[in-house]
Amino acid sequence: MASASLQFFAFILALFGVFGDITATLLPNWKVNADVGSNIITAITQMQGLWMDCTWYSTGMFSCTLKYSVLSLPVYIQAARTTMVLSCILSAFGICITTVGMKCTKLGGDTDSKSHACFAGGVCFILAGIFGLIPTSWYTREIISNFLDQSIPESSKHEPGGAVYIGFISAGFLLIAGVIFCTSCFKKQQGAWIYPSKEHHFPSTEQESNAGYNLKDYV
Repeated sequence: MASASLQFFAFILALFGVFGDITATLLPNWKVNADVGSNIITAITQMQGLWMDCTWYSTGMFSCTLKYSVLSLPVYIQAARTTMVLSCILSAFGICITTVGMKCTKLGGDTDSKSHACFAGGVCFILAGIFGLIPTSWYTREIISNFLDQSIPESSKHEPGGAVYIGFISAGFLLIAGVIFCTSCFKKQQGAWIYPSKEHHFPSTEQESNAGYNLKDYV
């Protein structure tokens, strides 16, 4: 029962990780630049994401521009697009597989099949967490390095936006969920190896008794 409750807790974490992963991929505020002029009316906030760049004015106007050209983008943005999409796909696969392999569901067949499915789903979550952690770390490194570069003007410097923090948190949820699923299946298999079934000892015992009986017949 405790193992089933732990799997259900990991499944809830994985759901939060999947939703956060998709949200971080689509949000345009991976890096933010607030440019406040001499007048509050001229204050604007520039946001850049993986797929679009948006500008928000203090007057309430909001405009976005899609990034159509892929080759014109920096390498870290191209890599972030690819890895974040892979993270979303793997986490979605993990949700489907662990739904079949969880102990609290009646899908997946016998216990061994559910255990294998649960382990495969945990591996998908771990890979999704790694693929989500790589772009957020690389993106944050580029933002910090540009911010500390003295040759770059202040108007061109940015700070990490909310999408980066959501990506970090989602990757952590997916990694924790994957470790819980894999560990629960591993403990079960390890227990079966340490404490084998007693049925395997019965044939040898019966064979020894039969051998003794045959020897008495010869005597």
